[in-house]
Amino acid sequence: MNNKYLNYLVDNYIIFVVYALIGWIYEVSWYLIMENRFVNRGVLFGPFLPIYGFGILILLFFLRKFIKKRHEVNNIYYLLISVFTVVTFVVVTFIEYTTDKIYRVDYFLQQYGFIILIINIIVGVICYFVAKSNKIKNMDVTIVMVFLLIWIITTAIEYVSHYVIDTYSHKMLWDYTYDFLNINKRVNWDASRNFAIGGTFLLYIVQPMLDRFLNKSKFNIKLIICIIIGVPMIIDLIFNVILK
Repeated sequence: MNNKYLNYLVDNYIIFVVYALIGWIYEVSWYLIMENRFVNRGVLFGPFLPIYGFGILILLFFLRKFIKKRHEVNNIYYLLISVFTVVTFVVVTFIEYTTDKIYRVDYFLQQYGFIILIINIIVGVICYFVAKSNKIKNMDVTIVMVFLLIWIITTAIEYVSHYVIDTYSHKMLWDYTYDFLNINKRVNWDASRNFAIGGTFLLYIVQPMLDRFLNKSKFNIKLIICIIIGVPMIIDLIFNVILK
């Protein structure tokens, strides 16, 4: 096997493991803080949630090159996408915390969809004329667009993962039936928002540090790390998923 290809596989496996561990810590911490109890999330015995590892690999595949480019507001499409993202995020979050819980997306859109659209149009027009006056012409809005793309991708991943797990293993690992803006109890506003915020932080802060570590580390060291972590994970997978 080509050494370059093998090194690529090793690097991506380490990335997968790191974020599977971060995901496990995140979810376990949430239960400790919110419910004051320890819950070992996921289908593995060990401290890993594979969905987070696969999720970050998918994000990196689609967004790694996108992040490195500048997307400025002098492009009308970038401007409108940024306005829509920020305004919708702020308005919907405000509605969530100032009104009674609204669970159904269709009902929410009937009640607030037009208002949100009007606010977006007003803010968009204002930002357009400000940009035309050169005051924010060169503003880089890449991070805002990355935030939106992460939101969309992670929501799709969570929905598909829930459907597959529910269909084939008949396990309800999470249930958003009574949560704000849930879709078929598989995804909801709060979880998707947290994934978008967390994903943006990971791609902009954590991943560059991990990339530097992988680039500086010798291949043999990284291979040993993969073996040490990979063997117990495979055994865990066999006994707690395949043979269970």
